[in-house]
Amino acid sequence: MSRTLLAVDGNSVLHRCFHASARTGFRTADGRAGWAIRGLLSQLCAAVDRSCADAVVVGFDDRASSVRRERWPTYKAHRDPKPAALDEQLEEVVGVLRDLGCVVVVPPGLEADDVLASAAAWAPTVGARTVLATSDRDSFALIDEHTRMLRILNGGIDASPMLDPHRLTLVTGVRPEQYLDLAALRGDPSDNLPGVTGFGPKTAVKLLAAFGTAAAAFDDAAAGGERCRAALGKALARTLATDQARATWELNRTVMTMRTDVPLGLDLVAGTGSLPLEPDAVRRTFGRYQLHAPGFLRSLTGVESPAPRPGDVDASWRPPAASGPRLPPLPAPVPAPTSLQDTLF
Repeated sequence: MSRTLLAVDGNSVLHRCFHASARTGFRTADGRAGWAIRGLLSQLCAAVDRSCADAVVVGFDDRASSVRRERWPTYKAHRDPKPAALDEQLEEVVGVLRDLGCVVVVPPGLEADDVLASAAAWAPTVGARTVLATSDRDSFALIDEHTRMLRILNGGIDASPMLDPHRLTLVTGVRPEQYLDLAALRGDPSDNLPGVTGFGPKTAVKLLAAFGTAAAAFDDAAAGGERCRAALGKALARTLATDQARATWELNRTVMTMRTDVPLGLDLVAGTGSLPLEPDAVRRTFGRYQLHAPGFLRSLTGVESPAPRPGDVDASWRPPAASGPRLPPLPAPVPAPTSLQDTLF
């Protein structure tokens, strides 16, 4: 039976937990904000259980530099600064997970997406499968016969769908290998990447159903656009014939394409990245964040929590004898009404 590598988008999960659990205001004993980290640890255990993982790697964005922002300065340029409490927990979480025993990868100049893409590319080379745990739609493009995606939605891991190629097609209308084209045509406002004018998700799906790839549609438009007009109409065919439309699509594809060559530092044969983790490390870390559910220890270590030890017992103690009725007697039943007036009044 092949092993399963769980690759977790740490930024995605931590951000969701930060907003979902902010009302708790949880802080560690030394006063550090910890509700997002606490939530991530809980979600990590749930994802290990859901995926039946044999190994885990967690990826985070490099917070100091970005190859994509250096090459394309407008990339994510519109985003507001992160709240201080989120920044603090992003700074701390890598050390927390490493103390736990997890392999954590922060690729220089790259993002957690690149870690997930590299995990999906590496796992089949060692006879393993991959489950990607993220809320980021970009990872749809990574799904294949070896890779599934746990698309984290509101409600946490248990309420999130596990997507394989067939289910992704049902959800999006395109195959995994077509998803990058769909995203490049549609654009991504969250990354400040405008799409091709006139192409939302539905129109992009229609184009890919007719042509298979966006490149084929652009080539047809440049050659007169007969098939484009038949599939999409005259206006969109004219749009696809413009240099601006093709340049927008090509830029988005380039920016959205994930790297698959990030060194992960995993060695499943030697046990690097493999479960189970050391129980004492898990207990220390989870104790700091006041996570004591027995299932958490079992998920990561394979060890059951010890049964609670009985306290001192006075063997001579007996409950006091009843001195009378413990509850007042029931009132006499009310006679059933005999008329409509009795019912109303």
